[in-house]
Amino acid sequence: MGRFHVHADGTGHVHELAEADHVHHDDQSMRDVGDHSGYAETGSTRVTILENLLSENDRVADDNAGRLHDAGVCAVNLMSSPGAGKTTLLRTTLQRLAEQIRIGVLEGDIATRLDADQLEGLGAAAISVVNTSAGFGGECHLDAVMVRSGLGRMPLDRIDLLIIENVGNLVCPAEFRVGEQARAMVYAVTEGEEKPLKYPVMFRAADVVVVNKVDLLPHLDFDLDAFLGNLTSVNPTAQVILASARTGEGVDEWCAWLADRHAELAPTGH
Repeated sequence: MGRFHVHADGTGHVHELAEADHVHHDDQSMRDVGDHSGYAETGSTRVTILENLLSENDRVADDNAGRLHDAGVCAVNLMSSPGAGKTTLLRTTLQRLAEQIRIGVLEGDIATRLDADQLEGLGAAAISVVNTSAGFGGECHLDAVMVRSGLGRMPLDRIDLLIIENVGNLVCPAEFRVGEQARAMVYAVTEGEEKPLKYPVMFRAADVVVVNKVDLLPHLDFDLDAFLGNLTSVNPTAQVILASARTGEGVDEWCAWLADRHAELAPTGH
């Protein structure tokens, strides 16, 4: 399922819609590339091209999943908007889990390896960086081909759990399968309680939502109950973890979720 996304500079690319991806991503009959009827002369050609591109991403995502399965690696796609606290949460995660589970991190960002540098020396078995700046001035997400490239630099035989830290964006990362077995979202209370309604794609796709920066709640005009109600209306099955990556609140519960996913999903273990 997908649509065509146009950036401010006029460039565009295909995005896969998360609802069908999360629930029906193996059902090709559910694919929808949007309404191109306004293009009287090129509409059908556009649809064909988009369908082919999305099918190729799905094919590579399946290949990635098979490669991870054969290596006995559980992969989690970690998504959020910029500044929600993914990297800070990952730092704490490595400090608490790295001695129990061999963790690899695939860092996705438009440019630099700043986030990866923050994770160095904290016990990760391997860290691989994928910069997306080569495409359209900077792709706002990882796709399956980018992840395949990153996997090629990962020693999968020395990893039990792979955390894919996706590019910070509230919509696009959830629209592409990359070969992951589970999806996690970090959401900061500073973003507002209405976000699940305005940007349902990622909230709908997530298996777990880590509600981060709860230590700031006393200083914010934020209705937590309203947010949780909005989240439930979009995704009633998502697990919710209230956390502060800065103070450590809720981090044990998050690490337990990761450990459970590894135990459940790693097909052979090491």
